[in-house]
Amino acid sequence: MGGPPAARMMMAGGPPEKLQDFKGSTKRLLGLLKPQRALVGAVLAFGIASVTLSVLGPYLLGHATDVIFNGVIGRMFPAGVTKEEAIAGLRASGNSGTGNSGTGNSGTGNSGTGNSGLADVLAGSDAVPGQGIDFTQLSHVLAWVAVVYVFAWVFGVLQGRLTARVVQTAVLDLRNQVEAKLARLPLSYFDQQPRGEVLSRATNDTDNIAQTLQQTFAQLVTALLMIVGVLGVMFWISPLLALIALVTVPVSIWLTTMIGKRSQPQFVAQWKTTGRLNGHIEEMFTGHTLVKVFGRQKEAAETFREHNDHLYASSFRAQFISGLIQPTMMFISNVNYVLVAVVGGLRVASGTLSLGEVQAFIQYSRQFSQPLTQVASMANLVQSGVASAERVFALLDAPEQSPDPAPAAMPVSENGKVRGRITFENVSFRYLPDKPLIENLSLSVEPGQTVAIVGPTGAGKTTLVNLLMRFYEVTGGRITLDGVDIATMPREQLREQIGMVLQDTWLFGGTIAENLAYGADFTIGPDFKTGPDFKTGPDFKTGPDFKTGADSPETAAIVRAAEAAHVDGFVRTLPEGYDTKIDEEGANVSAGQKQLITIARAFLAEPSILILDEATSSVDTRTEVLIQRAMNTLRTGRTSFVIAHRLSTIRDADVILVMENGSIVEQGTHDDLIEADGAYARLYSAQFAQAVVEVD
Repeated sequence: MGGPPAARMMMAGGPPEKLQDFKGSTKRLLGLLKPQRALVGAVLAFGIASVTLSVLGPYLLGHATDVIFNGVIGRMFPAGVTKEEAIAGLRASGNSGTGNSGTGNSGTGNSGTGNSGLADVLAGSDAVPGQGIDFTQLSHVLAWVAVVYVFAWVFGVLQGRLTARVVQTAVLDLRNQVEAKLARLPLSYFDQQPRGEVLSRATNDTDNIAQTLQQTFAQLVTALLMIVGVLGVMFWISPLLALIALVTVPVSIWLTTMIGKRSQPQFVAQWKTTGRLNGHIEEMFTGHTLVKVFGRQKEAAETFREHNDHLYASSFRAQFISGLIQPTMMFISNVNYVLVAVVGGLRVASGTLSLGEVQAFIQYSRQFSQPLTQVASMANLVQSGVASAERVFALLDAPEQSPDPAPAAMPVSENGKVRGRITFENVSFRYLPDKPLIENLSLSVEPGQTVAIVGPTGAGKTTLVNLLMRFYEVTGGRITLDGVDIATMPREQLREQIGMVLQDTWLFGGTIAENLAYGADFTIGPDFKTGPDFKTGPDFKTGPDFKTGADSPETAAIVRAAEAAHVDGFVRTLPEGYDTKIDEEGANVSAGQKQLITIARAFLAEPSILILDEATSSVDTRTEVLIQRAMNTLRTGRTSFVIAHRLSTIRDADVILVMENGSIVEQGTHDDLIEADGAYARLYSAQFAQAVVEVD
């Protein structure tokens, strides 16, 4: 298995890596919310209002309990007796040790101790002897409770709505940043990264960030505000009980920190393994035909099983370890509840606190423990989200291609098209600093010439055109277009002059017409139709202001390019013609037909420079000859480069370059090189001469 030792260890289920900068990544993640400061402030305001009302609710309910309790206690004494007289009588009865209170209400105490305790309770209450429950006051209190909780709910709903807007807008901006970043990354980045890994960072990790922010942002704010509000009221009611409730907080923080440190590296491993699994799935799906042809289904399934097992193991450890937080916090909360209830009961018995105050305090202790538990349980979400954020930020921080120079230089052109004179002046290039590939290569191509580049695999043929397209920057020398160094030209304007057919055919989901028009200056509309008898003129030209339709210039351009590339013939045999839908992989057209479509697409762009990179390697020999004849017409007036292992496709080139180990070893026409009996002649005779004779 390739890769550095650390990567092999990860693949083999070795020790997971930790987050490189948890604090910095968290701060940067929250920084995504900065552009929406006003909405974040509104979220905080609604959260404060909701929490304030929620904190006020238990206090009002405690007051309702006191109203009921005072009524019950008041009915235990006869009317006409003042509260002070009732208390004095109960204390006197308790001191004398008799079973009566001396107030004529036998049964109010069975012992002196009981009467003394009842006196303390009466002294700590607002009971009026002889007066029962005040239902009018009780109804007013309960009405206020209802109002408080209704408005708390309303503010909570508003907070949730604004939170969703803030989070989704932030993630929308993040996705836009990722998309823009991918467009600015050099080709070398994608050469070094598995496609599935890049896709996982752009999709899975971004979605996980959205989920983390959505589930933690509002809840975390509410929980922290609730902790502060409840703690303040608890100290206001009873400092002693508040201190008892706070005893469990350091224990909770310590346990949460210990569990979090253990689960954090597991979340990092989880998302890294997810990226590898996605990369393998994408690779196997893209090459599923080859997997079946070579009978590698078992090996592919075994590799998938290994990745899946690693993902299961890391996910299980991450979720199990982080899942210990909530039950641990619940246990601590229950211990806290018992302590508050016992001490609170003793305070009521001593008359220090009313029953309603203790009831409210018990509710507050639950409210205090609940946000602590929420904050602790959100630790796994936060760690998972930060792990994904770190992966996305690593993508955003990847080195970009060098910016276009300012001011930019452009060759003098006619109608936006350059002449096409290309010169390589002592060009050197290397992918790795210590491994040179091209050294001091010089080449001059005149406008309209066709240059064929041949040579064994790894000779540097594709690298040469990549340098021309500025997919890579030269490490020495320079390349000029019409006398202007391309390094001083904007990449976009340079590539507008070049049409390229890649080795790997690429079609997107859409109609054949839409795929053909991908490189043109116009867009195919929904009403695009072609008639079976539609013909184009030889002098037709395209432009950005054309309209679509059966008789539109766009239709003419598409059909003309299709006819030239021999696409029109097989397209007209399809039931829906140019409106035939093809999927992203082009599964409903053959490999040769896909190659023809990509060639027609390049021709439709009307470039000044044409690059055919293995352009006819996926078609049969007869179709190849037909394409060759069409290219002879289409490349008229264009500087063309043809890169192929199949030498029969480049016999008619004006100049043939034979490359070996990054150097040009032979240069000339087909006849001259055959007569020279060198490297080109050997390649041609060994592989292609007989096949071409048979086709001719």
